[in-house]
Amino acid sequence: MARIRKPLKWLMTTVSLVLAGSLAVPAAAASRSAVEAQFRQWITGDLWRAAREGGISKEVFDRTLQNVQLNWDLPDLVPPGTAPPKERTQSQAEFSSPASYFNEKRLQGLAATGRTLASQHAATLRKVEATYGVPGSIIVAIWGRESGYGRAKLPHPAIDVLATKAFMSTRKPMFQQELISALHIVESGDVSANRLMGSWAGALGQPQFMPGSYLKYAVDFDGDGKRDIWNSVPDTLASIANYLVKSGWQRGRDWGYEITIPDGVSCAQEGPDRAKAVSAWTSGGLTRVSGRAFPSSEASQPAMMLVPAGTYGPEFLVTPNFYVLKEYNNSDLYALFIGNLADRIESGGGAFRAPWGDVGKMLRSDVLAMQQALVAQGYDVGKVDGLPGFKTRRSLGEWQAKNGMKPTCYPSADLKAKLR
Repeated sequence: MARIRKPLKWLMTTVSLVLAGSLAVPAAAASRSAVEAQFRQWITGDLWRAAREGGISKEVFDRTLQNVQLNWDLPDLVPPGTAPPKERTQSQAEFSSPASYFNEKRLQGLAATGRTLASQHAATLRKVEATYGVPGSIIVAIWGRESGYGRAKLPHPAIDVLATKAFMSTRKPMFQQELISALHIVESGDVSANRLMGSWAGALGQPQFMPGSYLKYAVDFDGDGKRDIWNSVPDTLASIANYLVKSGWQRGRDWGYEITIPDGVSCAQEGPDRAKAVSAWTSGGLTRVSGRAFPSSEASQPAMMLVPAGTYGPEFLVTPNFYVLKEYNNSDLYALFIGNLADRIESGGGAFRAPWGDVGKMLRSDVLAMQQALVAQGYDVGKVDGLPGFKTRRSLGEWQAKNGMKPTCYPSADLKAKLR
């Protein structure tokens, strides 16, 4: 889901597991009726002042919010008088099961439908690609991943969701700004408040844009005078392309390639800050798993090694466009999913050649301890948060090489015992 920095995603694996499901209000906390009263006071007081400063008219504000309701069924709520939920000591979902993230049956289904829709909307996709320079297969892949090609239900009135989260969630300021952006959408006349439907996180329409992203990136491509990402396929496809272009998509380049890293070449070279020309990587022995040569146009262009599961999974050489896909959803696995799905739609490709190993059994607290040990020895692991991002992975590989081990570039139980 496209985001302002960085909202929750439609059907995205969560960054951490939290105790967000229980909203029972303790006896000492305010009753629901009291919370409802505070909510009304907040709307007429703090929220109106912020909306007025943001340029919203009183007429639009009152008309849009007159029937707003708290949605007590949403996750991640902190009613007045309660404490924010504490994180559990858990394995981190996205890193613990990359194989399940790339469910083959699901990918095959999305690819088959995507090829059908790409053919059905070929004329529109040609116009979008000519305008923005983003391949149609990438656009269709995002469309499929975000909303099942527009078939996913959007059951929640976005104003209710955003107002609830702006009033009582763990990220109130962000959701308040998104609520004000939603009021700007209503004020623009593109869509009425009662048709502003979205996900439980407030994401809108078929591209799953947060309201702020809608204001920045949604376009009217069918020429009817409205930016309709709920019902218009041309507007949806062009808006996705516009998002990617404004996030830095480079025309004429692919997203990346699955590769084989030969023995003697360390996996501890990954990361966007260690980019090299494709020709430099190939001279070091990196090859495509397909056996084909890299496009000649890529030889002098920068590319980056990516080993999301270290040597226990597929290995990649990615272009800057891979990181543009991460602007849509800040996840290596998400960007790889989109790239793989796009390849299937474009040329009938299949699963990555290398399998995902049995990785990710470490608890987040165990990875955190390993990061702390590496930092104490002078390594840069990025954010010390228990998540094995690329700086943690390559620091582990560098530490392994320094200590006479073959780099694997991924946290494991045997490394935990050795790295203290």
